[in-house]
Amino acid sequence: MEKSGRSLCSLVCKWTYSAEKGWDDSFWKLIGLEDFVADNYSKIGNQVLPPGASLGNGLTPEAARDLGLPAGIAVAASLIDAHAGGLGVIGADVRGHGLACEGQPVTSRLAVICGTSSCHMGISKDPIFVPGVWGPYFSAMVPGFWLNEGGQSVTGKLIDHVVRGHAAFPELQAKATARCQSVYAYLNSHLDLIKKARPVGFLTVDLHVWPDFHGNRSPLADLTLKGMVTGLKLSQDLDDLAILYLATVQAIAFGTRLIIEALEAAGHSLSTLFLCGGLSKNPLFVQMHADITGMPVVLSQEVESVLVGAAILGACASGDFASVQEAMSRMSKVGKVVFPRLEDKRYYDKKYQVFLKLVEHQKEYAAIMKGD
Repeated sequence: MEKSGRSLCSLVCKWTYSAEKGWDDSFWKLIGLEDFVADNYSKIGNQVLPPGASLGNGLTPEAARDLGLPAGIAVAASLIDAHAGGLGVIGADVRGHGLACEGQPVTSRLAVICGTSSCHMGISKDPIFVPGVWGPYFSAMVPGFWLNEGGQSVTGKLIDHVVRGHAAFPELQAKATARCQSVYAYLNSHLDLIKKARPVGFLTVDLHVWPDFHGNRSPLADLTLKGMVTGLKLSQDLDDLAILYLATVQAIAFGTRLIIEALEAAGHSLSTLFLCGGLSKNPLFVQMHADITGMPVVLSQEVESVLVGAAILGACASGDFASVQEAMSRMSKVGKVVFPRLEDKRYYDKKYQVFLKLVEHQKEYAAIMKGD
């Protein structure tokens, strides 16, 4: 592989490179790194390739020995991990699933890569500037499309934090182990037990969470924000833990709804969510995202969508497919579609009003404390 070959994705998203104009000399001079400009940017790379382009002469003999692969096998220009996940899901052939996006352009799809934190990847034919959302980046994920990247700083990490920090966690852990279940599978079944006749989401009618325990990335872009919980009681049993877990999952889904509203207000038109990553394996997390956003959620047949995205790039570099778009439609498969319970819409609309009030109040509290 040639040392100078760099991926357009990482340079555009992280290094201020422009897919249209290249490097910006004035930026490097402004921050005191003008030596990067010398010799046509040879120090940081001047051969910039789109994701999926074949690099050099393929795998070097040395790398081939280390990896146990044939020398010369095609090597593709890469994507950042979340972007690979987006590529792995967003182009799936959805025919026959009753989805609105079947008759719509790929720009109607939002890929959500959700694990420790979450990324929300939306694409457009023309650049759209969205306040509090990164981008637009040209060809940074799907060639020929502009990418906007929203995000939540902690999602899976927040759920872990809330559940493991609760007084009832040792009891939960013991019961889940006895049943050979994960703590989250046990919590989901426990919620089904205590919900009685109403839908499970209604258990949080008087318990509300604002999820920014680590600041807000999108769309408020405010690292000073903190987490909030309202509706706590003296009891700390397993029921309380399960309901707090549910309220936290809902809060993350409301955060996604807030990002979607920001994207649409700026000019995106979205109809379907494509979820991947560790949290997409949790059926409660998926159903809450469908119910709270009012959009169907598509889950891939292959759960590890980041690997699918990487395989799509490899299949382009090897010449098996003529374009990334063709590889996406052939290699991404729909596994399951989860539709929103539209009969619960009014309840979630009311909870969303409370969600927005929480951050409004938090800002008011901060202003009071800063005042004279």
